[in-house]
Amino acid sequence: MSSAVRSLAAPLLLLLVLVNVVFPALASESDHRYQADDRVTLWVNKVGPYNNPQETYNYYSLPFCSPSGTAGHKWGGLGEVLGGNELIDSLIEIKFRKNVDKATICHLELDEAKVRHFKDAIENSYWFEFFMDDLPLWGFVGDLHPEKDSDSNKLVLYTHKRITIQYNKDQIIHVNLTQENPKPLEVGRTLDLTYSVKWDYTNISFAHRFDVYLDYPFFEHQIHWFSVFNSFMMVIFLTGLVSMILMRTLRNDYAKYAREDDDLESLERDVSEESGWKLVHGDVFRPPRYLALLSAVVGTGAQLALLVLLVILLAIVGTLYVGRGTIVTTFILCYAFTSFISGYVSSGMYSRNGGKSWIKSMILTASLFPFMCFGIGFALNTVAIFYGSLAAIPFGTMVVVFVIWAFISFPLALLGTVVGRNWSGAPNNPCRVKTIPRPIPEKKWYLTPSVVSMMGGLLPFGSIFIEMYFVFTSFWNYKVYYVYGFMLLVFLILIIVTVCVTIVGAYFLLNAENYHWQWTSFFSAASTAVYVYLYSIYYYYVKTKMTGFFQTSFYFGYTLMFCLGLGVLCGAVGFLGSNLFVRRIYRNIKCD
Repeated sequence: MSSAVRSLAAPLLLLLVLVNVVFPALASESDHRYQADDRVTLWVNKVGPYNNPQETYNYYSLPFCSPSGTAGHKWGGLGEVLGGNELIDSLIEIKFRKNVDKATICHLELDEAKVRHFKDAIENSYWFEFFMDDLPLWGFVGDLHPEKDSDSNKLVLYTHKRITIQYNKDQIIHVNLTQENPKPLEVGRTLDLTYSVKWDYTNISFAHRFDVYLDYPFFEHQIHWFSVFNSFMMVIFLTGLVSMILMRTLRNDYAKYAREDDDLESLERDVSEESGWKLVHGDVFRPPRYLALLSAVVGTGAQLALLVLLVILLAIVGTLYVGRGTIVTTFILCYAFTSFISGYVSSGMYSRNGGKSWIKSMILTASLFPFMCFGIGFALNTVAIFYGSLAAIPFGTMVVVFVIWAFISFPLALLGTVVGRNWSGAPNNPCRVKTIPRPIPEKKWYLTPSVVSMMGGLLPFGSIFIEMYFVFTSFWNYKVYYVYGFMLLVFLILIIVTVCVTIVGAYFLLNAENYHWQWTSFFSAASTAVYVYLYSIYYYYVKTKMTGFFQTSFYFGYTLMFCLGLGVLCGAVGFLGSNLFVRRIYRNIKCD
C-alpha cells in the first residue's frame, strides 16, 4: 500500500506542471479592470456555416484583410482548444471609454478568388465569432439582398462593424456588434472595412454580466418543469410498485422456507412443487462469462456516475458555463482523479468472483472507455484535418490529454485495484455454487434475456427524454446550458428508475429459472443509451438543418461517444442495484 501511494508522488508533481498547460497563465486583461484609455483587445475567433455548429474555420480562412502589424494569439486552456477556439488579435484600436465615430480597419481589394470565397460563405450563411474581455460577439459575413425591379437576389458583404460597449465603473459589462453598410461583391472593387465604437454606462453588476446570454424563456419553460415533475411521479410509482409486488411475493416465499418440522408434510409438498428463483440458488452466483470485461465496464460506469454527479455539483456552485471550455477541462480532470473508483469497484467485483488475471482486468478498467473515446476522436480528427477546420485537435493537446491519462488516471486506477482487491475482494456469496450448472428451461419469448434487456431501457429513457431535448439543443443550436439544478434532479431520477427497472427485470429472469442475470442486468440498463441514440437520429433530421459529411460525422460521432458513456454508466448502476437485490433475497433462504 505504501509503495502504491509513493508511486503517486511523481504524477502529483507532474500535475503542478500540467496546470500551466491546462489552466494557462492569466493574461493582463483577466482581472477585467481597465483605466481610462487602456487598450481593449478585440479577438477574432472562428467562422463557419450557421447550420453546422462544429464546422468552424479560422476567421482569416476567408479573405478578410487586417490592419498592418503582427497579430498575437491567445491560447486558452485544454477545454478551449478542444472546443475549436483560436483567438487572434484583430489589431483594431479600441480604448476603454473612448468613442470612435468611424475608423478604417483596412482596404479590401476584391479579385475573382476573393469574390468566389465570399459568395460561397454568404450562400452557406457563414457567421463569425469575436471576443472582447471574454464576452462573445457574433455576426454574419454577408446577406442576400433583393434587387430592385428583379426577382433575383444579390450577394452583399457587410463592411462596417458598429460595436456598442456597456461598462460599470472600470469593468466591461456587455458588448454588442451590429453589421452595417452592405456592399455588393464585384471583382475589381475596393471596399473600405470600417468600425465604430460607442461606450455607454450601465448599472448592471459584473456578477450578472453573463445573464444576457442565457435563454430563460427556453430553459425555464413550463414544459421543462412539467417534465421533471412527471419523471418524479414516475419514480414514486415505480418504487412503490417494486416495493409492493416484490416484497409481498418474497415475503410469501420466505414464509414457506421458514417453516420447520411442525408441518413437515406441507413443507415437502411445497418444496416438490417449488419453481422459480429459489431453484437456481446453486447457480445464481456462478461467475459470469467474460468476467474481466464485465468488471471493467461496471467499474468504469461507477466512476462515470460519480464523475457526472461531481461535475454537475461543480457547475451549480461555480457557474462553469461562463468560461470558454471550462466544462470540458473540469470533466477531463475530474475523470482523471476519479479513476480510483473504477479500479476499486472493478477489482472488488473481479476478486469476489474468483478472477485471477489481475493485469488484464486492471488494464481493461483503466483504458477501455478512454481508448474507445480516443478511437472515435481520432476518426473525427482525421475528418477535421482533411477539411482544415479548427475542430482538429492539435498534436500538443493530444499529448497533454495522454499525459493526464498516463500519469494521473492510470496510477490512480492501479491504486484502486490494489485497495479494492485487498479490502472488498473476499468472496461473500450467500449460497454455495454447485459444480454442475443447472439446465435452463425454455421460456416464453418475453422472458428471454434479449427482450428483457431491450425493454429495460424504455422507462429510464422516458424519464430523461425531455431533458435530452434541452441538452441536444444547447449543444447543437448555440444555446448556453445553465440549468444544472434541473440536470441534477433528472440524473438522480435516472439512477432510481434504472435501479428499479433492472431489479424487476432480474427478478423476472430468475423466476424463469435463468441464472444468467449479470450481463442481462447490465444490458437492461445500458439499453437506455440505444434509445437515446435513436432519438438523436430523429433530432438530427427533424430539429436541425445540418448538412454535409463533416457536420454529419461530428454529430453522430459525438453522440456515439456520449451514448457509450451513458450506456456504461446506466449499465453499471443497474448491475450494482441488481447485485444488491439478488444478494439480499438469497441471504434469507436455505441454500443447502
